[in-house]
Amino acid sequence: MSEITVKFITLGCKTNFYESEAMAKLFSKRGYTVIKDGAADVYVINTCTVTGAGAQKSRKYIRHAKHENPNSIVAVCGCYSQTEPEAVAEIAEADVIAGTASRQNMVDLVERAQKGERVVAVSDIMQTREFEELSAAETQSRTRAVVKIQDGCDNFCTYCIIPFARGHVRSRNIENIADEVCSLAETGYREIVLTGIHIGSYGKDLGGSPSLIDVIERVCETKGIERVRIGSLEPIAVTPEFASRAAKLSALCPQFHLSLQSGCDETLKRMNRRYTTDEYRAAVRLLREKFPDAAITTDLMVGFVGETDEEFQKSLDFVREIGFARMHVFKYSVRQGTAAAKMSGQVPESVKNERSAAMLAAAKQMKKDFYEKYIGRTVEIIVETSPADGIYHGYTPNYTDVAAKSDKDLHGKIVKVKIEALKDGMLYGTTLE
Repeated sequence: MSEITVKFITLGCKTNFYESEAMAKLFSKRGYTVIKDGAADVYVINTCTVTGAGAQKSRKYIRHAKHENPNSIVAVCGCYSQTEPEAVAEIAEADVIAGTASRQNMVDLVERAQKGERVVAVSDIMQTREFEELSAAETQSRTRAVVKIQDGCDNFCTYCIIPFARGHVRSRNIENIADEVCSLAETGYREIVLTGIHIGSYGKDLGGSPSLIDVIERVCETKGIERVRIGSLEPIAVTPEFASRAAKLSALCPQFHLSLQSGCDETLKRMNRRYTTDEYRAAVRLLREKFPDAAITTDLMVGFVGETDEEFQKSLDFVREIGFARMHVFKYSVRQGTAAAKMSGQVPESVKNERSAAMLAAAKQMKKDFYEKYIGRTVEIIVETSPADGIYHGYTPNYTDVAAKSDKDLHGKIVKVKIEALKDGMLYGTTLE
C-alpha cells in the first residue's frame, strides 16, 4: 500500500485547503503516499463553484488528472460536485463523485473505485446538521496553520451558491477547536488562522453560546501560539462588545477581512446583504479605534445585476473613503440556482471589465498608501521562506508583506525589521539583531 500515491488538487478558499489537508492525513494513515508533484495513482480534486471560473477550473483539473495518468482513480469532491453532481457525472474521467460531506469516508470511496465501481456519494447537504470533525494538524506547513471552526451559511445572498453547496450553519465544538490548537502548538506552530464558510455565524446553531469571540479568546490563551488571525467577517459581527473583548487579546492580529461586495446601498439590497454602508463604516471606525494599526481588507464585486454607472461610482467612492489595505476584486458571474440568475438587467462583460480595471487601480493605490506608512518604522515578522539568495519573506501581525536580507538562518523565527523601501507591492528592510 505504501507505493500507492495520492495527489490533492484544491481550488477555492482556505476552508477547502484545510479539508484537503485533513483528507491527506486520512490517506496517509491508511498507508498511501501523499505527493505534490508528478503523476499519481489517485487524484482527489477538491472543487470550487463560487464563480463560473471556479467551476470551469474544476472541470479542467478533473480531465487533466486522468490525462496525466490514464490508469489513475480520480475522486471529485467539494462545492462544484455538491451543486452540480449531474454535470460532474458527465465527465468520464471522474471515478468518484462526492460532495461537501462525508470527507472522512473518502479513502473508502476511492478503494471502492479501485475495485471497478463508479462511486456517486453526494448527499443532501441541506439535511446535514452536525459539524464533520476533521483534523489537519500534522500535515500543514510549519509556520502558519489553518483551523476550521464552522461550516455552512444561512444568509442566502441572491448571487451566492455557497449555502446550497455547504448547507446550514454548523459550529464546531469549542473543546475540539481548543484541542486541535493545543496539538498544533505542541508541534511547533506559532500562528493560527481560524476559518470557516461564515465564521461570524459561529454559535448560531448552539443558541448563541459560545460565540465567535469566545472561541477567539480561548485560542489566544493557548501556550505557544503567538498570533491568531480570523477569517472573513461581515460588519454586523463587529459589535462594541466584540471589539472591546478582541482589543484585550495580545495574540489577535490586527487584520480584519470585512466582506463588502458593494459600496452602494441599492446594490447591497439587491444582493440581500444584511448591512448598509453606514453600518460598514461604523464597524471599520470601531476596529480602527480599538486597533490603531489595523489593516482592513475586503472582497468587492463589480457588475452585479442592475448595477448602473451611478451605483458603481458610489461603490468606488466608498472604497476610497474606507482606504483598504487590500481588496480582492472580482466580476459577478451567473450561478444557476441563485435568485440573481433570474433577475433582469445583466451587465455586459465589457462594462464589467472596465469597472474591474477601475476598482483594481483603486485597490493598488490604497495598498500603496497603506504600505508607505511603514517606511522608516520597525516591524515584527514571522519568517516564512528560506531562499538561496538570503532574502527572507514574512508577514507583520496586520499581514503586511515584508522582505529582508540576512546571512543567518531565520526560517520560522520572529524577527524585527527596519523598513527602508516599498517595491513591487512589498516592503523591504534590514533585520535587527
